[in-house]
Amino acid sequence: MTEATRRERMRADTEREIRRQARALLVEHGRDAVTLRAIAREVGITAPALYRYYDSREDLLRSLAEDVCADLAAELDRGLAGVDEHDVAAQVFAVCRGFRRWALAHPQEFALVFASTEDHLGRCGPDAHRHVVGDPFGRVFLRVAGRLIVAHPMPEGVGADVPAELHADLAAFRQVLLAAVDADGSAVDEAALTLGAVHHITQCWVRIYGHVALEVFGRFPFAVADPEPLFDSMLSRMLSEAGFAPQP
Repeated sequence: MTEATRRERMRADTEREIRRQARALLVEHGRDAVTLRAIAREVGITAPALYRYYDSREDLLRSLAEDVCADLAAELDRGLAGVDEHDVAAQVFAVCRGFRRWALAHPQEFALVFASTEDHLGRCGPDAHRHVVGDPFGRVFLRVAGRLIVAHPMPEGVGADVPAELHADLAAFRQVLLAAVDADGSAVDEAALTLGAVHHITQCWVRIYGHVALEVFGRFPFAVADPEPLFDSMLSRMLSEAGFAPQP
């Protein structure tokens, strides 16, 4: 091993240890506890030395968010691996239920990635702020939604009452969805993906996020002893509105 290679490996090991300690602080104490001074103390280096690895605390948090994104995406994909590839409705349930389970088990990571007021921390990937979809649930959800569209075009009446003010935004989002379908190895006629269908998918996405966020942060507007049946009934209703039979 050359000296240069040894230094590169040591640097990579230190970067991983910095992120590991940062994530431990996040999970244990929340985002505010993730400070350069605290991380340096855990790693055993000086706080100024951290600037050789990350330009700022925000830079470190962005890298940490990307690690969280990768873990979530991998978990959602593992959940899909056990579902019949031809049963798209079951795939929708698997992805949405998997996202909820992950969020409830990782509230601090959820808050970092999905509830940050800083856009560059709340999305994943170096150019995520330029795209409509920038988070791992969004990417996997769109892949599954694309399969749903290919396997079972939505009934003609779905989303027929789309407000005219949304047409331009939905048309742009349709292109993102078509790209997701194409990236998944499928193909769908753009004409078959009506603005009404895109509107319905968007509303479903918002409802899923809203429910999960309210549950994670304990902000339901009324007492719910067990939110899981409420979540599942919402998923069943969304699928029913799209022409699918309810899932068990």
